[in-house]
Amino acid sequence: MDDPERKMSNVQLAEDEVKQRRDGPPQRYPIPSNDPNDPLNWSLTAKITTYATICLFSFIANVNGSNFTVAVVPLSKHFNTDLNHSTFLVGFNVLMFGLGNILWVPMMRVLGKRPVYLLALVLFVVANAWSTQAQTWGSLLGGRMVSGFAASAADATVPSAVADMFFLEQRGHCMMFFHLALATGIFLGPLINAWIVQLHTWRWSCGFLAIAGGAILVLAALLIRETQYTKERRQYAKSEIPAKRSYMGWLSLTVGFNDDQPLQRFARTFWDIIRIAFYPPVFWIGCLAGIFVGWTIVVQVSASQILLMPPYRFQLGFVGAFSISGWIGCVLSFYFGGKLIDFLANRARRHDHTSKARPEKRLIALLIPAFLAPIGLIIYGQCFAHRTTWVGPAFGYAMHSFGFTATSNIGVTYAVDCYQNFAGEALVTIFVVRNIIALICSFYSNEWIRLEGLEKVTGTMAGIQWAVLAIAFVFYFFSKRILTFTDSYGPQKRLPRS
Repeated sequence: MDDPERKMSNVQLAEDEVKQRRDGPPQRYPIPSNDPNDPLNWSLTAKITTYATICLFSFIANVNGSNFTVAVVPLSKHFNTDLNHSTFLVGFNVLMFGLGNILWVPMMRVLGKRPVYLLALVLFVVANAWSTQAQTWGSLLGGRMVSGFAASAADATVPSAVADMFFLEQRGHCMMFFHLALATGIFLGPLINAWIVQLHTWRWSCGFLAIAGGAILVLAALLIRETQYTKERRQYAKSEIPAKRSYMGWLSLTVGFNDDQPLQRFARTFWDIIRIAFYPPVFWIGCLAGIFVGWTIVVQVSASQILLMPPYRFQLGFVGAFSISGWIGCVLSFYFGGKLIDFLANRARRHDHTSKARPEKRLIALLIPAFLAPIGLIIYGQCFAHRTTWVGPAFGYAMHSFGFTATSNIGVTYAVDCYQNFAGEALVTIFVVRNIIALICSFYSNEWIRLEGLEKVTGTMAGIQWAVLAIAFVFYFFSKRILTFTDSYGPQKRLPRS
């Protein structure tokens, strides 16, 4: 007699074979070449060391951005200026943090990523060393603006590096490490800087950044490989496969140099950045990210002032410790902002039997932060307005930070999937829009809260956040039409139609 278990096994094998013929062999996207120097073919060690060092730069760049959010009061006393002018040191740094990539990304298209990261780190160290010696408010403002410009090289350029090294099905999870580094810098930066300002004055907060930047510069010189692959991805004949580049070969600054009309390439990339701002998904993601960053700045600046006053009377170092709650929310969002959006996107691709991206499927994951973040703002405002214990505002801040980190990753990954060939340009536009909104928030937050009160302001902020998040329904249900429309103009028009 036949073995029933063997019969069942044979049936399962037959079903799997039919499914394989129907769906075709599993494919990874993008499809790598068989060149060992293609970043998609790098060893896991090479990918991790390169990406981890870039993320470390992103971390310190965002610590730099939040440098003076907790030092507004000491700075206003030192330079005999009002609180609004003191927040300019934060606002203009944030503005340059967005605008800087208008130059860095075109430079990367020509020179490659490695030399740009090294150049930016050198400038970062010099600018912070300058800030430590500033004797006037104007000099310090100049140093902060230059440091913001240098730090921006670790912002919009990173998703492009991720797309260079990792396959589509890994991208959301890998991008979350970047956003974790970014958010950790934003939320733990005030903690680090508050204790430094309390113990060693505000000058040493810039000195610390100069020293940390110098250490990362050494790591970058040794560990960051060039991720820009300038050749066409194809399968070489066995006799034509390029030789594997040595470690010393990767330290060269010319690996990513593209000598095909470099000036024209630079100018075209610059022009593409401007034109891609007119793509609705890109502009919307910029506004969404800007609202979250702007409200985070409002929370940080208002908390740094409220906690110094009665009934709290915190020391400056403990004011910085309040930001730990934001960092906890950021860490908790790691799964929902990374693994979950990969799961949703990859499931959609399998359902449609395609290896290519379904960008709109990533937007489903916005439901979770859309529920938590605005409610967190309301809790934060209500608790501080009624002078409850600090635990309530900290809990609300953690909720909003959860939404901030998850939303940023979902939005950026969605934009990269929509415009993979112009990911760097799209991210520049997103971060410019984001940081302009953040600049406006930093300028007017104190006056807004003074006129209307924190309770009403945070309620308005939550309503605006819900309104901007609701636009996701348009991009989810009309994604194909919108992307087809944007293929008809701007840089997308240059791409061959499949």
